[in-house]
Amino acid sequence: MGDREIGQFAAARSRTASAARYRDLMRTHVADHPLIAHKLTVLRDERTDSPTFRRLADELVTLLAYEATRDVRVVDVEIDTPVARAHGVRLAWPRPLVVPVLRAGLGMLDGMCRLLPTAEVGFLGLVRNEETLVPTTYASRLPDSLTGRQVYVLDPMLATGGTLAAVISLLIDRGADSVTAICLLAAPEGVAKLEKELAGSPVPVSVVTAGIDERLNERGYIVPGLGDAGDRLYGTVGSA
Repeated sequence: MGDREIGQFAAARSRTASAARYRDLMRTHVADHPLIAHKLTVLRDERTDSPTFRRLADELVTLLAYEATRDVRVVDVEIDTPVARAHGVRLAWPRPLVVPVLRAGLGMLDGMCRLLPTAEVGFLGLVRNEETLVPTTYASRLPDSLTGRQVYVLDPMLATGGTLAAVISLLIDRGADSVTAICLLAAPEGVAKLEKELAGSPVPVSVVTAGIDERLNERGYIVPGLGDAGDRLYGTVGSA
């Protein structure tokens, strides 16, 4: 077995071990950085207008994406610099898939693609019944098979967790072999819901967020939160 085959075998064993490690434990990572905390504070402020909210959300997603892609797959390559031969890495094939959850997830797409410009993009649309809080799918634009794909889901608010659990389960059913959700904010109830719904998942599942707040209110809003992210992104703010 040559050096390349040994390296590929070791990488495969590493991926298998990683999947086994996460099978019974969803990883939740709260990004701890002064710039993230600053931008999140301005997003929370009810005085922040929609153009400023969109810009800061875009910037915050890029910072969160940096944390979320620490395990993105790469392959070893050799290149020629103007001076000498050098070793490096490139993104592995198939390319990662980025899936914003409509509609609010669209406001996070540019910030994610700025960091992963070669990623492919799919879309999922779910709507939550405001009485039962149960999500239903109304739009889907995804590859038929996600076998071997790392998938990054964009959903600004992990509130009850029902929507995100449904999205992640659908992606796993289509063959995704790791799923990472990037959320601006999360509630403890939503994190617990994901851990319960995705217990025993055959693939690694992670959540990367700028903060975990206190709780949900009776309407399913995160407290203190930042309101309805979709309304604030697109300038259709109503009472919350």
